Amino acid sequence: MRKRISILGSTGSIGLNALEVVRHLTDRLDIVYLSANKNTERMVEQCREFHPEAVVMNDEEAAEIVYNKVNKDGIDVLSGREGLIELAGRKDVELMLNGLVGALGMEPTLEAVLACVDVALSNKESLVMAGDIITKTMKKTGARLFPVDSEHSAIWQCLAGESLDDVRRIILTGSGGPFRSRAINTFVDVTIEEALNHPNWDMGKKITIDSATMMNKGLEVIEAFWLFRLDVSQVDIIVHPQSIIHSMIELKDGSIKAQLGVPDMKVPIQYALMYPRHVDAHWERLDFTKCGDLTFQPPDLERFPCIKLAFDAIRRMGTTPAVLNLSNDYAVYRFLDGKIRFTDIPRIIESAIEKHEWLEDPSLNDLKILDKWTKLLVENF
Repeated sequence: MRKRISILGSTGSIGLNALEVVRHLTDRLDIVYLSANKNTERMVEQCREFHPEAVVMNDEEAAEIVYNKVNKDGIDVLSGREGLIELAGRKDVELMLNGLVGALGMEPTLEAVLACVDVALSNKESLVMAGDIITKTMKKTGARLFPVDSEHSAIWQCLAGESLDDVRRIILTGSGGPFRSRAINTFVDVTIEEALNHPNWDMGKKITIDSATMMNKGLEVIEAFWLFRLDVSQVDIIVHPQSIIHSMIELKDGSIKAQLGVPDMKVPIQYALMYPRHVDAHWERLDFTKCGDLTFQPPDLERFPCIKLAFDAIRRMGTTPAVLNLSNDYAVYRFLDGKIRFTDIPRIIESAIEKHEWLEDPSLNDLKILDKWTKLLVENF
């Protein structure tokens, strides 16, 4: 039976990898909806190849351009934030892949879950921002989350067949990014180009900067808390520069299970789309005779203060993880615009955490208000 799916962020890194998977599984997957920000050329190409029923362009001008080129083919074109939220909440798909970047991806995840649609989740910010709201909604509707991040997909696979009561800890691996061994006193001089030069993964700009600050690991800790419901004291991070082991679990008897593979996002994407099957694929395979030594080291919290900020945020809960996420989003984009230094990113995040009005049980509207407050704080930093 063919599965009807939607892909949010289809012109980005995750979306493009997902479409490669769909090309490989054309007899099993039907793309019903696509969304993008403003890449009109790529969206038109995708429409002509996959023939979705509808697409959303977040940018209004981009939507008009796409409409003029694909509407004659019977493809409906929606626009703006309202169009994205409306499409995310449609009930006529079985699975939505959320490949959006940043806090803006949270509400589409919630809309899909409200519609009883399963979500293949690449947007870790959804759970960082609104983990409590989303998980409570899932209990009511029965919708499920299938992790797409390579680390969480690895944990998900390692936990198969195990009782959570037998798990001592989960171990998230991280490459350490481009600055794992760079002298800390030179971080103030880090350029945009240097921060975007990731040694292992080919990702979008925002995620690549998160890897350079290792905030991506901090966000993954918070996401892991909501996905697997282990205490934060049971979540560890280890730096593994080769990115061959994607993550591990340690059981109470000392056994360790690890999920390994080449650093290729198509592997976890395909598993999320085809769960619970590991169907055949033609992607590159791991050759143990060629992958070299596998090395490990603890994360340096002085070098990467964002990790500690994230652990502190999930321990405090309430609005703290949300303001951590939002301030990181806005700070990263200011860095990419050349407005702040690399070392300002954790300083801004810490300031936002300290100054924001903490709420224990925020609503969706509270998070929207917090978003506006945080944006203003970062702009005035």
